[in-house]
Amino acid sequence: MKKGNVHYISPEHLTVEDIREIICEKKKLELSDEAIKRIDTCRKYLDEKMRTQKEPIYGITTGFGSLCNISIDEEQLSDLQRNLVMSHACGVGDEVPRDIVKIILLLKIQSLSYGYSGVQLITVDRLIYFFNHDILPVIYQQGSLGASGDLCPLAHLSLPLLGLGEVVYEGQRMSGEELMRVLHWNPIELKSKEGLSLLNGTQFMSAYGVWSLIKAKELSDWADKIGALSLDAFDGRIEPFHEAVHLIRPHKGQRETAANISYYLHDSEIIHRKKEHVQDPYSFRCMPQVHGASKDAIRYVKSVFDTEINSATDNPTVIPEKDLIISAGNFHGQPLAITMDFLAIALAELGSISGQRTYQLIKGVRELPKFLVAQPGINSGFMIPQYTVASIVSQSKQLCTAASVDSIESSQGQEDHVSMGANAATKLYRVVKNTERILAIELFNAAQALQFRRPLKTSPILEELYAAYREKVPFIEVDEVMYKYIDQSIEFLEEEWKRCIH
Repeated sequence: MKKGNVHYISPEHLTVEDIREIICEKKKLELSDEAIKRIDTCRKYLDEKMRTQKEPIYGITTGFGSLCNISIDEEQLSDLQRNLVMSHACGVGDEVPRDIVKIILLLKIQSLSYGYSGVQLITVDRLIYFFNHDILPVIYQQGSLGASGDLCPLAHLSLPLLGLGEVVYEGQRMSGEELMRVLHWNPIELKSKEGLSLLNGTQFMSAYGVWSLIKAKELSDWADKIGALSLDAFDGRIEPFHEAVHLIRPHKGQRETAANISYYLHDSEIIHRKKEHVQDPYSFRCMPQVHGASKDAIRYVKSVFDTEINSATDNPTVIPEKDLIISAGNFHGQPLAITMDFLAIALAELGSISGQRTYQLIKGVRELPKFLVAQPGINSGFMIPQYTVASIVSQSKQLCTAASVDSIESSQGQEDHVSMGANAATKLYRVVKNTERILAIELFNAAQALQFRRPLKTSPILEELYAAYREKVPFIEVDEVMYKYIDQSIEFLEEEWKRCIH
């Protein structure tokens, strides 16, 4: 629910587009009246249930995992939850990027707001304050099995609530204890189940997936536009993009891609000139089929995440209206793990076919000079950027080994099947970055190749792209240090998202 620069957290449907808008427009979060009511009702129900029920309730009056048969005395319940958060904060490796931490916070707040988790209102309010004031907990990428939720990274997310761990606030890295002093706060005293509510959940996986979906849409759009520019620079043919071809094999993504490329090349002088060749390589004429398959995959993955980010995923599930507290498995990340593996494949294929177009451009065919430089031999020109692309394409293929088919037993066999969704998430992140770099290098090559077609012009849309790109990256006359232009090409593709998050 939106109002001005405020997004009200509520049971209303949240979309990937909503999340992008919240992040990009730097919206503040507030709980809706309905969310406040749900959170309070669930907490009161849980307190009353604990007062009247004699049987043990998993994770509330018992230990965790394989310690589920050990009952905990009432006076130790707060310590139980605090100990849970502390003991599970075992993350290692690289830190989670700040823009993804922000999405993790948003998704954790959303999930807790449904009123099935039993948290205190003050706990959710504190997380909202973190989000609104860019207090970003330091979280590490490695440590989650993606099955009891994202226990380890969400423990790092939660430590600062207790005056522990670390955060980045106003550009400074500080301890949770220091944050308490700066803001004149007392640490949250967790009540029964709250530690579990904070740690059980799929928000680490979901945030990586949401970020990747936002980027995937951008990269899919770029792939069509850059591919169209490469096609024209290569003196390719327009016939493979005719609507009639795609009506008789009407995959949605395929039809969309063909229409996009036809649109981008409308009124191009180059595309409509007489061609000496009767056929183009697959990396050009099969763009609708390959890019389109990736579009369809992105669409499917988005539908899965659309469900996930509108779900309560901690355990046990507290359902006051049905008088139920059920220990189940909504935290298991298998739906996300499988689809993130799928999305990685889809994006890696956008990179793979882009890499082949780059290779075709430097071959020295169709009146283009070898390696796209006027004096090849004394100049290597664009020889080595293609090597770089080949290296990145290969790495993405390696990263597409499925994480979701792996499982390692944990917690003395109590947690005997895990999704490895967190590994799928961090692999996917790397594939997204790789695909962006590959497309940026294709643009570097395509713009260079187009110059050799002058005085002929491409379409008005692509000429506009070319002109904007040339403001950042020049035509290469003779050999220069190339990595800086590759970096500038990547930045050109990243500009929209960087403006968004900064």
